[in-house]
Amino acid sequence: MPPQSLPTDPTHFAAEIDTGLDVETDVSVAATSGAGTEILLELVDDEGVTIGTGEKLWAHQQPGRLHRAFSVFLFDRQGRLLLQRRALGKYHSPGVWSNTCCGHPYPDEPPFVAAARRTAEELGVAPALLCEAGTVRYDLPDEASGLIEREWNHLFVGLVTAPVVPDPDEVDDFAFVTAQELRELRAERPFSVWFETVFEAALPGIREIAGRDW
Repeated sequence: MPPQSLPTDPTHFAAEIDTGLDVETDVSVAATSGAGTEILLELVDDEGVTIGTGEKLWAHQQPGRLHRAFSVFLFDRQGRLLLQRRALGKYHSPGVWSNTCCGHPYPDEPPFVAAARRTAEELGVAPALLCEAGTVRYDLPDEASGLIEREWNHLFVGLVTAPVVPDPDEVDDFAFVTAQELRELRAERPFSVWFETVFEAALPGIREIAGRDW
């Protein structure tokens, strides 16, 4: 999918943009396509070019395999960031706070489509606006789980206007926070090992969406 320009005029939000995701239909189809004994990810080279596939847990076990991922940052009309606290039953980083949504495209699935799909699956709401905000590569070990994040991460920023209805198997809690409230929460509570890296990389796009206070 070609790059999408980020809005600079706040009045842009007066009209919602259709992301093309029907929450009930598209999510059920995606879930069926991912069913089975293993979940496959796209493995990539140092330039972000797909070189094959690998099983999800295997790709996150030491020494790790570089793979494609995405991270989403959605804001409400007041410029507050939607955070989620990951469900306690998740195999990776359970019970910690993180950005709106993150995950991995299925093989051959465009990252934009995967980001919209997974946001709907986890939070029960499709983004009203979703824009590309670059990519970032990182190698981040997680001491708590012993796993490692070696990811080529596609970043997305956008707008959410509908009520959030999280899946309890995926999301333990959620909150809309200002920049100051985010700083306070990060000082008090554990966040995912990747949060700081993807947040800093997405900041230019975040500021286009939510303002220079961020």
